[in-house]
Amino acid sequence: MRKHFFEWSIFCLFFLPLSVYAQSESSRTSQVYFSPQGGCTGAIVEALSEAKSSIFVQAFSFTSNTIADVLIQAHKRGVKVEVIVDKRRKRENKKILRRLVGAGISVALDGEHKKAHNKVMIIDGKTVITGSFNFTKESEKKNAENLLILDDEALAREYTDNWQKHREHSKPL
Repeated sequence: MRKHFFEWSIFCLFFLPLSVYAQSESSRTSQVYFSPQGGCTGAIVEALSEAKSSIFVQAFSFTSNTIADVLIQAHKRGVKVEVIVDKRRKRENKKILRRLVGAGISVALDGEHKKAHNKVMIIDGKTVITGSFNFTKESEKKNAENLLILDDEALAREYTDNWQKHREHSKPL
């Protein structure tokens, strides 16, 4: 009996932690990317392509046709897509904003702050994309940026609440 207890103890001590570690590694709830050339845009495209009900965006600079295309595709398949951008960057973002509005996506301008410097996407109330990464080609190709994709419903609720506060004081384009 003591021998089995000893063997079981050794098993629990050495092998169970390894299986828990392996499980936690395979079911990660966060991803990190760095640019330049780090796959940030591709990771955003993949996450947006999987959206089923909603995508809320806050952007300081938004000139990426690739990301705009995926938002328009999501909107066309019935996903609620809403975008807030910094009012002072309207001129730089003009081409993309016109495309989004032309596709029927709600776009609002946040002029309440010196800079509406958020770079956030909230997908289906459970995934948050954030970091220093602006939604631009330059951010992917030339800049040193970071991007986090976090699957966390509680965190997504906090970001959604903050997004809504900004939406309330933003003006429709």
